[in-house]
Amino acid sequence: MDLLAADIVDRFYTFMWPMLRISALLLTAPLFSIASVPRRIRVLAALALTWFIYPLVEWPVIDPMSAPGLVEIVNQIFIGCLMGLTLQVVVAAVVTAGQALSNAIGLSMATLIDPTLGNVPILSQFLLIMALLIFVGTGGHLLLLSLLLKSFSAVPIGQSLLNQETWGKLIAWSSMIFTGALLVSLPVMAVLLLINTGLGVVTRAAPSLNVFAVGFPAMMIAGILACVLTMESIGLRLQWMWVRAFGVLDNLLGVQ
Repeated sequence: MDLLAADIVDRFYTFMWPMLRISALLLTAPLFSIASVPRRIRVLAALALTWFIYPLVEWPVIDPMSAPGLVEIVNQIFIGCLMGLTLQVVVAAVVTAGQALSNAIGLSMATLIDPTLGNVPILSQFLLIMALLIFVGTGGHLLLLSLLLKSFSAVPIGQSLLNQETWGKLIAWSSMIFTGALLVSLPVMAVLLLINTGLGVVTRAAPSLNVFAVGFPAMMIAGILACVLTMESIGLRLQWMWVRAFGVLDNLLGVQ
């Protein structure tokens, strides 16, 4: 009976390490971390993924109550959060692009309550839904799970990623929040800039013209029309950002 209890404890110790990394990933990764997914579903998904991955890897036995065990708990949570936050940079870029477009078009007051992001403009919410559909449609969720399995071989239990090189790569990749937002919103912003220039010329030629009465509806109509006409270009840029995110994640984990 003592041997059976010791075996159960050892199994639990080995089962806990992949569970920590997978749970941290599901808490931070796009699509899996949205508030509409109940916590019970996340816990069951983490248990199911751990159950499937557990027989495929040789796991070390580390006492979680010891000093090395506590360090390893932090390390596994960090690796899982690193994978999720790397992809969340794309989400932040999409929200930033939507906010810039909303301010330029005049829809900044039209907001939706997002439990994850707070008050988000309608255009940001629309672009975010579009980005998640592209993520699922291109098999991003399957690619993420495949990368998760490979990460246990590239970064095995006991190996740490808490180093200066990893932080440097993550900070460098976070610049995509502004670069990606600029790339997504640039076509529409260029059209609105031309319209603003034209309105300025018209106002200069006819000072009695009320620029607010004419410019506000003109900017809104032109902005929405420009968004519709450039939607294909915006979709391609969103897809490109997801591809870049997975490339950066491969580089961070050292997956070949």
